[in-house]
Amino acid sequence: MINSSVRKARVSGRSVAYAVTGLVTVALLVAAVVAARAVWNGTPYPSADPDAVAQRLKARSDEVYDSFALPATYAASGGRVYTGACYYRGLRSIAHVDEARSDVRSFGLRWSVPGVPEATARDAQRRVRQRLVQEGWKLTYEEDRAGATFRELGFRFESPGGGDHVDVEWNDSTTTLFIRVYAACGQVPEDFGEHDWPEADWEPKG
Repeated sequence: MINSSVRKARVSGRSVAYAVTGLVTVALLVAAVVAARAVWNGTPYPSADPDAVAQRLKARSDEVYDSFALPATYAASGGRVYTGACYYRGLRSIAHVDEARSDVRSFGLRWSVPGVPEATARDAQRRVRQRLVQEGWKLTYEEDRAGATFRELGFRFESPGGGDHVDVEWNDSTTTLFIRVYAACGQVPEDFGEHDWPEADWEPKG
């Protein structure tokens, strides 16, 4: 009886050990598959609501135009939010070199103010810079170049959370302030269509 009980205990112990080993093996396999997919696909892009992004870029453009505080004689052109290409990440990008993803897009809005003299452009850029700094934006690029036949002024700021940019440029060959607001790549809904997108249009207030 004692030997029988011992044998049963040993068998039961082995069954438990086998079961635990099997579970550990399955868990390791699942973890390996998840890790492999992460390496293959790379960091996933965040989801993006195109209308919400367009509204954000247009609101930022309103703030920049307001901060310029230009006399009424300098009128800004309107603009339209457009999308840009975004690419595969991770090892998958090697299999899709220079192939843009159809479900992931960046967003931008360009507009301009023509006929602005250098002194006026400098003052307008200074006011925009001050506002962005006060709101916690970070200066990532600055340009103040002059040559025998040209003068260029400009800068780029990045939002506190990263992803959004504001570019402002001016040159004496066109005497035009060029503005671009930009939002980084995000995964858009399957039914998103850029060409029939009422929310994309922007006109300066006032």
